[in-house]
Amino acid sequence: MGSACRMKYKFLGSPLGKIEISGCEAGVHRIKLLEKRFQRPDSSSPDSHEASFAGECLEGPREVVTALDKCAAWLEAYFYAPERLGDLPLPAFHHPLFQQDSFRRQVLWKLVTAVKLGDTISYQQLAALVGKSRAARAVGGVMRDNPVPIIIPCHRVIYSNGRIGNYTGGVGVKEWLLDHEKHLKRKWAN
Repeated sequence: MGSACRMKYKFLGSPLGKIEISGCEAGVHRIKLLEKRFQRPDSSSPDSHEASFAGECLEGPREVVTALDKCAAWLEAYFYAPERLGDLPLPAFHHPLFQQDSFRRQVLWKLVTAVKLGDTISYQQLAALVGKSRAARAVGGVMRDNPVPIIIPCHRVIYSNGRIGNYTGGVGVKEWLLDHEKHLKRKWAN
């Protein structure tokens, strides 16, 4: 987050509690879960999310507002209208991690492209996908430092033995996200 970035923030409600999105005119820097409050993954009704998703955005250049709004729209679709996700592009990211070609960036982009909603992958499998089959621990570090969770779905990375493992937002959040996606996958399969 270089000194040239003028950070702005947007706050929104979700089934997991309040989320903060921060970014600059070039894109989103971070997504943070500020409070944990769980709503059952299958209990959201289309009418109930309007008030809970109302966000507040600090004054700032229109470009920043647009970048944050695009991110909020993506998150809203993820939680409440996942059938729209295919129509929404990923928001632009401008965290320093995405500004350099590195192992960390390769892992995060591979995760986005290779592991679809409702699926999981092991740390070891993800390491192999980026050509570093012995780097499972390093992949775990990348997941821990993911600046834009949910959109870059680090919650979909689990241990080889099937245990779900840790999550920056807490194991309960990871369980909720995986259950939410499993519920959606079952719903679409019918």
